[in-house]
Parts: sequence; structure tokens; C-alpha cells
Amino acid sequence: MFDQLEIVEQRYEQLNELLSDPDIVSDTDKLREYSKEQADLQETVAVFREYKDVKQQLEEALEMMSDASDADEQEMIKEEINTLKPQIPELEEKMKFLLIPKDPMDDKNVVMEIRGAAGGDEANIFAGDLFRMYSRFSEEQGWKIEVMETNEADHGGFKEISFTIIGKGAYSKLKFENGAHRVQRIPTTESGGRIHTSTATVAVLPEVEDVEIEIRQEDLRIETYRSSGSGGQHVNTTDSAVRITHIPTGIVATSSEKSQIKNREKALKLLKTRVFDAKLQEEQAKYSEQRKSAVGTGDRSERIRTYNYPQNRVTDHRIGLTIQKLDQIVEGKLSEIIDALTIAEQTSKLEALNDGTL
Repeated sequence: MFDQLEIVEQRYEQLNELLSDPDIVSDTDKLREYSKEQADLQETVAVFREYKDVKQQLEEALEMMSDASDADEQEMIKEEINTLKPQIPELEEKMKFLLIPKDPMDDKNVVMEIRGAAGGDEANIFAGDLFRMYSRFSEEQGWKIEVMETNEADHGGFKEISFTIIGKGAYSKLKFENGAHRVQRIPTTESGGRIHTSTATVAVLPEVEDVEIEIRQEDLRIETYRSSGSGGQHVNTTDSAVRITHIPTGIVATSSEKSQIKNREKALKLLKTRVFDAKLQEEQAKYSEQRKSAVGTGDRSERIRTYNYPQNRVTDHRIGLTIQKLDQIVEGKLSEIIDALTIAEQTSKLEALNDGTL
């Protein structure tokens, strides 16, 4: 571990020099690349330096203790030793986690897609509840939400909804939401008062930039159509909605706001994200065959969580976490679950790092 940390520190110093080089400063792409790499290494280097400093202070204190003859001086040095000693294992543990390879997608914005699945009207209503939950959580994080596509259900909620969550680190926190969510409750549409079980699926996609995926114009089929409205003055009388199909994969994205130009931009951005995600899912499937993650395979058909309304209980099945705070969680208080999932994933990666499988 310490050999790795020395290499990280050397690279950090090298980046400091590179970022002072006039040739690098004048090259926007290189400057951005090196600045990001330096920022990613900063915490690891700071903790490693703190560790070395504490260790040196402890060694000096132990040496002083062996030379001290005065009782008061010995007591003072002993207090210092007792303060420094516990810091060593704490910092070592912190450094281990910091050496875990970071998910390159973690800092990205998120495209989230929620669909009502099994359960008819109740599944669509639950999809709407999940959208509200993630909207509230995003507000708490200071993130911005931009709705891309919606297909509203007749009795409330959504058959499906796609939206972008814009904010630093959005993917790092929301990637664990990927999968099938199950709800157990008495539906508002049920007169007999029986508890029903319904599901909605959540897909969490890292938003991609143009440099990350190239889509050829000849591989696209772009169509315009008249979007449906709520009637009256809201009916769209022009073909402003846009549907774009990626012909090689059959992946489709649509947008149906008032402006055709904006719709084209949104639909193309969503399409690129979906095509990139399809490739990512292929890679994830291969990776999952080699080593199953502590928080599941990433398969969107995998049941990850149950929301039990009668018992005010939420259970995350991947890590066996049960919390009796459903009323708070559906209001967007997701941090306790997300933190537990993050720790489980880091621990799993650390174990894989130690046994050489990562």
C-alpha cells in the first residue's frame, strides 16, 4: 500500500509542475485533464502526508520518552503518545479506501428513467411517487432537474418518465438506485382494503459528452410529429415533437416541448446517453460474471428494494438493510440508505483489491 501511495504522491508533484508549464496552460484540453487528475489525487496525498507527519511525531515522542527523567515531562509526553497512537490505524484505514479505483462516471450528471412495471395503475402511481422522492432528494443536494420525456398514466403517476439530474457527484449517489423497486400498500383505487404488491423500474444512466461517444448522422432517423396536449389552448398545432431512432441499435428518444429546436437537442442528448448506456451495460454484464458486487449486479430486472407502507418500512435487499422510516424516505431523505450502500460497495472493492481480483 505504501509503495502505491509514494507513486501517487510523486504523480501529484509531477502534476503541480505540469500545471505551471506555459505549454500546458495554453492547451485547454491538457489543462482540464491534468487539473482533474490532480483534484482526484489531492485527498489521498493530503491523508498520506498527514499519516507520515503523525508517524514522525509519534516516533519522536517515543524517543523523547526513553530519554526523559523528569516525572512531569514523562506524563506530558505520555499524553501526546496516547493522542497520536490511535490516529495511525485510523489514517491507514482511510488511505486504504482512498486507494480504491474511483468510478470514472461518479462526477457525472444523471439521466434517470422510471417506468411503472407489474401492478397496472398502482405501478404507475408508484412510479410517480419515486419521481417525487428523487426530486426532493435532488433539491436537498442542490441539484437541478430537467424533465426530458413523460408518458402520464390515466389514474395518476407515469407509465414512464425520463429526466436529467444536473449536479456534481449525482451519479456517485444515485447509481445504486438502478433496479426494480417494489411497493406494498393498499392502493387508492382498491375499495376492499387489501394490500397489493406493485413494482416500478429505475434506470440510472451517466450523462455522456460528445467526446465520449460518436454517433454518425447517417445512423439516425429523425421524425417530427404533433405532440398531444391537455386540450384547449394547450393542444399543439404544429409538428414540434421530435423522435430520433438510432438505426443500428433500434434505440429511440423523443422530446415534445413547444420548441422543435430544443426538442431535437434534448432527444439527441438522450439518445446518445441511451446508446452509451447500452454499451456500458454489456461491459457491466461481463464484469458481473467475474465478480458479483456487494450491491448487486447492476441488472435492471434485479429487485433491489421494498417499500412497505403498512409497517412504515423500507428494506434494501442487496445489503439486508431495513429502516422503519418509510415516511421520511419517500420525502427524499435517502442519505442513510445511500451512505450504507456506498460503504458496502467500498468494502467489497477493498476486499477485491486485497485479494487481487480488482
